[in-house]
Amino acid sequence: MDWGSILAYWPFVLGMLATGVVSGIAAGLLGIGGGAVIVPALSNALLLMGYDAEVVQHVAVGTSLAIIIPTGIMSARSHHKRGAVDVAVLKLWAPLIVIGTFVGGLMAGWYPGNVLRVVFAVMAFIIAANIIFSFQTRLMGHLKGSSLTHRISAFIVGYISSLMGIGGGSLTVPTLVAFGENMHKAVGTSAAIGVAIAISGTAGFLISGWGVDNLPPLSIGYVNLVALALVGVLAALCAPIGAALAHRMEQKTLKYVFAAFLVLVGANMLWKVVLG
Repeated sequence: MDWGSILAYWPFVLGMLATGVVSGIAAGLLGIGGGAVIVPALSNALLLMGYDAEVVQHVAVGTSLAIIIPTGIMSARSHHKRGAVDVAVLKLWAPLIVIGTFVGGLMAGWYPGNVLRVVFAVMAFIIAANIIFSFQTRLMGHLKGSSLTHRISAFIVGYISSLMGIGGGSLTVPTLVAFGENMHKAVGTSAAIGVAIAISGTAGFLISGWGVDNLPPLSIGYVNLVALALVGVLAALCAPIGAALAHRMEQKTLKYVFAAFLVLVGANMLWKVVLG
């Protein structure tokens, strides 16, 4: 590889390092795996570098899930130390969320890239609206004592999270709040659930992307190893910073930060679909 080719990769490298810092802080602060930052950032970076638009979104989603594994572990550990992980809820959710996420990862290869972008954008808007207006609490609050409702919710959250490439926090947090958890404990438990989502979803994307043509170099299935290394390390290191910030903020402030964040990333993703 000549110097020109090497220099051409530096914007990508620097962009991924910055993505790692921001997504790591977001993971700890909001109880998400950082996918809402990683997916649009990685998708844009790969498009700018000229890779096939039909596989770029799949690679962004699959790689995001792989990155969320170390990020989620670091974030969950930080919240657990503060007593903000509900172990009983974690045990109830984990089996079904793993199944839902794995199924979503396997099916992702059936969907065109723009379908995944629309799923990401629409769900981001719905989740943000729910955080502000709390309609999920009114619809589901009376079911909070039902184990069956928890398990069905876990499967649905796992499936949708896999298609979005997120650790499920943007779905899990408001669901747990609707079921009666306070915001801080919902964020902490969500971070732990996100690890299960990430492991299962990554496996699905590795399998569904195996043998696909026109993938970026150093990709295994829909997981790109370069982005995994660059973003994953910094995200894992920065997640505890976000967790510390979360416990210094009021619950109401945390909700509004979460909602604004989702609206921005959803609008960005939908704008790419409109531009085609």
